[in-house]
Amino acid sequence: MKTTAYFRNDVLAKRPYLSEAICAAVIANHISEKVQPDGRFQFWGEVTLPGYGVRIIRVVTLEDKETIHNGFIDSGFRRRSTS
Repeated sequence: MKTTAYFRNDVLAKRPYLSEAICAAVIANHISEKVQPDGRFQFWGEVTLPGYGVRIIRVVTLEDKETIHNGFIDSGFRRRSTS
């Protein structure tokens, strides 16, 4: 998986619970996906983080859908009702 310098140097330093492997898993097994106005993609996935429990992680990729640019716990994510 490819990553941006911002992800490697800033995001991982600020968010010790995050890793490239966790972000790759979210992209591969996402529960929701959305394209941003700038062409980047957002992926949401449920993961279990040591010390945090089950959380929803949002991962932002570049337009290629594989270069990781950002990632964080998204406490505001709400699943859409299927009914």
